[in-house]
Amino acid sequence: MKVIFLEDVKGKGKKGEIKEVPTGYAQNFLIKKNLAKEATAQAIGELRGKQKSQEKAHAELIAEAEVVKAQLAKEETVVRFTEKVGPDGRTFGSITSKKIAEELQKQFGIKVEKRNIRLDHQLRSIGSVEVPVKLYQDVAGEIKIYIQEA
Repeated sequence: MKVIFLEDVKGKGKKGEIKEVPTGYAQNFLIKKNLAKEATAQAIGELRGKQKSQEKAHAELIAEAEVVKAQLAKEETVVRFTEKVGPDGRTFGSITSKKIAEELQKQFGIKVEKRNIRLDHQLRSIGSVEVPVKLYQDVAGEIKIYIQEA
């Protein structure tokens, strides 16, 4: 019996796969537990349509991420911070990923999730820094930051 897997089943198949399995196994286990459904012509058509729409959505998200990456790569896209600095040359407050995301939105209208900004540590010194940011699965960019003394 051919079935379409609705969930990953260890050793049998992954979600979205169409496979031939024993009829008893399919009816008594897979279909009963909603792990798979019978692979009728209509069900296969639905699966193909779903896969196409997912691919299209994925392509759109990649395109959006590439646009944001291009905006971040521009020479004039530098997020500027003005902070109070102590006698040792370190800022009193630290620059966190949350602050960076807010300033990027405020200064350039570019929206980036704070958890996608890859800061090894909080920024506490004045000067220029480039911080990596993950925009979408395989698309990464860099945010240029300039911290100056108030």
